[in-house]
Amino acid sequence: MRNEAYKLYAAMTKDEAKHSRMTFYEAVGIKMKIRRIISIIIKEYTHIFRDWRSLLIIILMPVLMIILYGYAITLDMKNLTFAVIDDAKTPESRELIRGFTESRFFILKYADIRRDDIESLFKKRDIQMALVIPEDFSESLVSNRVTKVQLIVDAADSNVGTFINNYSNRVAQLFNEKMNRRSPGILGLEPRILFNPDMKSANFFVPGLVALILLLICALLTSITITREKETGTLEQILVSPVHPIEIIVGKVVPYITLGFFNGIIIIIFARLLFKVPINGSLSLIAGLSLIYIFVALSFGLMISAVAKTQQIAMLATLMATVLPTIMLSGFIFPVASMPLPLQYISKAVPATYFLIIIRGIMLKGIGITELWQHAAALSGIGALLLSIAIIRFKVTLE
Repeated sequence: MRNEAYKLYAAMTKDEAKHSRMTFYEAVGIKMKIRRIISIIIKEYTHIFRDWRSLLIIILMPVLMIILYGYAITLDMKNLTFAVIDDAKTPESRELIRGFTESRFFILKYADIRRDDIESLFKKRDIQMALVIPEDFSESLVSNRVTKVQLIVDAADSNVGTFINNYSNRVAQLFNEKMNRRSPGILGLEPRILFNPDMKSANFFVPGLVALILLLICALLTSITITREKETGTLEQILVSPVHPIEIIVGKVVPYITLGFFNGIIIIIFARLLFKVPINGSLSLIAGLSLIYIFVALSFGLMISAVAKTQQIAMLATLMATVLPTIMLSGFIFPVASMPLPLQYISKAVPATYFLIIIRGIMLKGIGITELWQHAAALSGIGALLLSIAIIRFKVTLE
């Protein structure tokens, strides 16, 4: 076999032989690069599974965050306490009070109080609303076109005040329908709610939590990779080997892409099981675009890791650069369009801005790649930029 290869090589012209040598050396070089990258990947997996702190971040932290934040962050107001002053004491007044108590939003705390007690109850935060029914309530329902009932609201928290007012109007509307009274308004509206017919804030916030948790966990994991090598001294062993910075970066990114994808699966499963968030779109599309977002998060963490000197600095920088911009500037809570124009431009640099549109669009609206390709392209561009910066900033010589 060896003789046949030698005869074939001897029969070549000089140009062919030169080309053959170049091809052989290139093939050997590519094979060696692949072997080095695989070695780094295996080494990184070994580090992860031996480090209990990393395992806690990977497995426990996403579950705790989706449970705690999913229940804590909500715009649905429930268990709003109120007091009643019923001067009428008629079946109609009791029916109105029953309308409030049967609502899932209100809890009757004081059934019969004096007017002088209202202010003190508000100051003690015992109640958030007081309902005052006049003595001529029932007669007014028959003789007057509009019957007024006094509603006293604690609006120290303006959001709570707004919700109490909206919920109370809904109770009054149901009361009118039950009493078969004609509405004083001429125009009747029949709203039709799309994509979130129950108006559950969890359907809006939980997909946003997927974006927040993925960005935080993935960036946090990778932000300590190179700094950990610096602190433990193992970076010296890597630097004396013939390993290129690109090979080190790729070898460290690949394990965390798989772990980040595993995290994404866990988060979406808990979002579906605990909060009943619908998934109206393609699961494969969610998986594919989530991989791009995970790549962006890992690249960001690597960029911080290449610059930071210690793990504590890397973790602190990651927390500050991921949590606050994602919550405040990405549309997680506040619509980007309602922000001042300079902040709208800044929000375009926040990766979660694009992924929030993607994840909410797929889960709630069932839209496809035709409507989302621009956001996916923006995420890919941000990821490529961050990874390039991480490679450039990574130094192959010790300080």
